[in-house]
Amino acid sequence: MDSTAQLALGATLLAVVLAAAGVLTYAAGRAHRQALIDRLSTTGPGYELPEGRGRRFTGVDRRLRGTKLGRRIQLKLAATGLDLTPGEFFVYMLAAATGLWLIAASVLAPFFGPLAGLLGVLAANAFLNHQRQRRTEQFINQLPELARILANATSAGLALRTALGMAAEELEAPAGDELTIVTNQLAVGRSIDDALGELAERLPSRELVVLVTTLVLSNRAGGTIVGSLRNLTVTLEERKETRREVRTMLAEVNATAFTVPVLGLGAMLMMNSMMPGALAKVTGSPVGQAAMLVAVGLFATGFFVIRRLGKIEV
Repeated sequence: MDSTAQLALGATLLAVVLAAAGVLTYAAGRAHRQALIDRLSTTGPGYELPEGRGRRFTGVDRRLRGTKLGRRIQLKLAATGLDLTPGEFFVYMLAAATGLWLIAASVLAPFFGPLAGLLGVLAANAFLNHQRQRRTEQFINQLPELARILANATSAGLALRTALGMAAEELEAPAGDELTIVTNQLAVGRSIDDALGELAERLPSRELVVLVTTLVLSNRAGGTIVGSLRNLTVTLEERKETRREVRTMLAEVNATAFTVPVLGLGAMLMMNSMMPGALAKVTGSPVGQAAMLVAVGLFATGFFVIRRLGKIEV
């Protein structure tokens, strides 16, 4: 083999080695970048809550995060702002359901144990939804101020990324915390469309969708957004007042919805206290169990129907 062939072979081997090293370096950098995004994102598998106390049930948390249920719980917890891991919430939910099971079985009748346990699980899910809705409402109330800060910052010639960072520093929670997540995602290379889109998914509301759409379209088109944000600020202030009035008008309806099942539970407790063992006798036969299930279903239907009638989208 002459020197030219040896030189060509050596150059080929060197190119292959450099190409392999380049591919490995690129893959490692991409994985590191994705790990950073997941750690800063509230929906990624690597997301961790801020350090503030020792975490409990870490083994349960690690196993739960790899399941679909764990990811759903993690997404809801991230939207509520609660200082809980999915594992902690899952263990607390099971403990509450077990406690309700035992209390209902001992106070009422064994038949009501599973129903109380199921009610505990549903109540835990309703608690997360309530906290998420409450945080969303708080965020909506801050949207006019957010739009005003962004309008002032962009009118001063600042870029949208810088304006979002200023808003994250000036606004209180929950808007400040949510915008901090957005700015952290932007710092590691995520686009404004993706970061703001994830924010809209995390705290769904019409007002936030309108604001996010305005920012995204203006960022894509490259036009001025000062006029749009100032007009949006006025609109958000009006919607804020309208939502407050509607909530006040529907307070009595929502109170009635919760009163209906409480009356049913109170009737059962009264009957069992006046005639000890009455519920155990009633639920001791298939006919009595079926009648009790129908009664519980009717109370639940009344609750959801009243809640649905009192739900008005503004």
